[in-house]
Amino acid sequence: MLVEAGHFALTLALGLSLIQFVVPLWGARANDPVLMSVGPVTGMAVFTCISFAFLALTIAYVTSDFSVMNVVENSHSAKPLIYKLSGVWGNHEGSMLLWILILALFGAVVALAKNSIPQRLQANTLAVQAAITIAFLLFILITSNPFTRVIPAPAEGQDLNPLLQDPGLAIHPPLLYIGYVGFSISFAFAIAALIDGRIDAVWARIVRPWTLGAWAFLTLGIAMGSYWAYYELGWGGWWFWDPVENASLMPWLAGTALLHSTVVMEKRDALKVWTVLLAILTFSLSLLGTFLVRSGVLTSVHSFAVDPERGSFILGILIFFIGGSLALFAWRAPMLKQGGLFAPVSREGALVLNNLFLATACATVLIGTLYPLALEVLTGEKISVGAPFFNFTFLPLIVPLLLLLPLGQTLAWKRGNFLGTAQRLYAVFGLSLLAAMAMFAFEYGGPAAAPLGIGLGVYLVLGSLNEIVTRSWSRGTPLAVAWRKAANLPRSTWGTVLAHAGVGLTVIGIAATAWGVEGLATLKLGERLKAGDYEARLERVIPRVEANYREDVAVFTILRQGQVLGTLESMKRLYVTRGMPTTEAGIMTVGLGQVYVSLGEVEADGSVGVRLYHKPLVLLIWIGALVMALGGGVSLTDRRLRIGAPARAKVSPAAPVPAE
Repeated sequence: MLVEAGHFALTLALGLSLIQFVVPLWGARANDPVLMSVGPVTGMAVFTCISFAFLALTIAYVTSDFSVMNVVENSHSAKPLIYKLSGVWGNHEGSMLLWILILALFGAVVALAKNSIPQRLQANTLAVQAAITIAFLLFILITSNPFTRVIPAPAEGQDLNPLLQDPGLAIHPPLLYIGYVGFSISFAFAIAALIDGRIDAVWARIVRPWTLGAWAFLTLGIAMGSYWAYYELGWGGWWFWDPVENASLMPWLAGTALLHSTVVMEKRDALKVWTVLLAILTFSLSLLGTFLVRSGVLTSVHSFAVDPERGSFILGILIFFIGGSLALFAWRAPMLKQGGLFAPVSREGALVLNNLFLATACATVLIGTLYPLALEVLTGEKISVGAPFFNFTFLPLIVPLLLLLPLGQTLAWKRGNFLGTAQRLYAVFGLSLLAAMAMFAFEYGGPAAAPLGIGLGVYLVLGSLNEIVTRSWSRGTPLAVAWRKAANLPRSTWGTVLAHAGVGLTVIGIAATAWGVEGLATLKLGERLKAGDYEARLERVIPRVEANYREDVAVFTILRQGQVLGTLESMKRLYVTRGMPTTEAGIMTVGLGQVYVSLGEVEADGSVGVRLYHKPLVLLIWIGALVMALGGGVSLTDRRLRIGAPARAKVSPAAPVPAE
């Protein structure tokens, strides 16, 4: 009965979304406050209905209700509780329900923000958000109903894909979806402003925190997905340029450009047309990622195998929203007034250059991802575009962008002094060069570009911190006074510094992978495998049986230059229900680097295929991403980013005039 109630709640949410789309939009056209006030009420009601539906599906998973087809195909009674919960969104139908839930959640938050958003803008935004919700509710109800019954109900389910039975997959999709769907609010604000033909600095101030929040969550989602692939797939890499990985990177790049563009718009009331276009394109790229994952056009560990009907439906959603929004933009953009002017050498000019690099880098990833698909459709020829293409096209655009970051961050607004700014970074330049030279000397004979990458990362970290130093300290200033000034700087400044420093840490981690070493051999008990200064000695292989899988556990002793560091376990698992094997890598953290052991097949004579890696400073890749997201979170706590339109002041009644 609860399952049917969940299905009914989705249908009710569809009806309420239609009201949320029509009535507030009508009220905004008629300038009727009563009609516009319907938007927040229905927005909260839609969120309530979808939350109930999601709860109903979750209960079906937790209780192993195998009368529901979705539960049968993706769960098992012996599966641990955490994977029953993550199994709710570990499949196409459930993940789409999570997508819609987050979409409704953002609409509800906009509905609650009535004191910080002008009513007309709020009404139009909620109407646009409702239109997106309607499209995806129709999609899930027509083609991807998660509440479909199966009669007669089987006694047992088919279990969840073993690759998804991992704590990382309990965290990764929600974070990623909050990022993807969060950009729908920026999109909705942009379309709402185009409908009214009014975009100004107040609009940019309202949009910026929504964009910042979505960007921070998308950063976390991408980082979590990268680390999951690193330790779960057993190949030891952190990025493969998989098309579905690229589908998450593209909105991140566009969202980063949008975030910087809103800063210029808020400060100088400039770049209006470009900012609105970026808001449209960022969410469009999020929709494109949804299409790539669920259309069946890609074969990837990340993608869902679905039928063409679903792909066609999502393609229709893409055409409607992307085509419709770009058509509205083409109609309205010429009517937008130009904003303030600024010199080319200024912080605004640096941010514009930043946007050009990011947009071009995003375009190269888009071309590399879609070209094989287009070629196959047009000619039937199948090709793959991998790391060599992206390394030769993406990196030459990103390196100049990274070199620009500290310079642009130090330039003055409106009109800057390039030579004066460079002088303020002399110490940063010098220390970064010393770091590169030291790494080149320490790792002599290694890849020549790696020390330069380390130097670039140090330059980014120190250049970011230099912003705090120059704004709080000058020669002769007591240290206590400088600390007090630094503590009183706006939180958005600290957030920017953290985000840029996080980029530097990630760059250092990426550059250091060039010094990674590996060894490959088939070992018998007591034998060793060497990789650089590290060795793995196979101690024993233990069979083990768990609730829904059995595994062979290889126990290794890890040594560095003959000294024992400890032991680790690496497993080869077989999930019985699906008959699917997986590899669970054994990882030992040494400082900021890791020793990584991956198993091959366990032979009948007890020998084991082993691959041993040493990855220096590899943790900085994900620590940097966490620092970036933390920077976004710190910026969101800045009071200036929590202020939208000023609330109308209440007029006090006039004091009575005393009679003479």
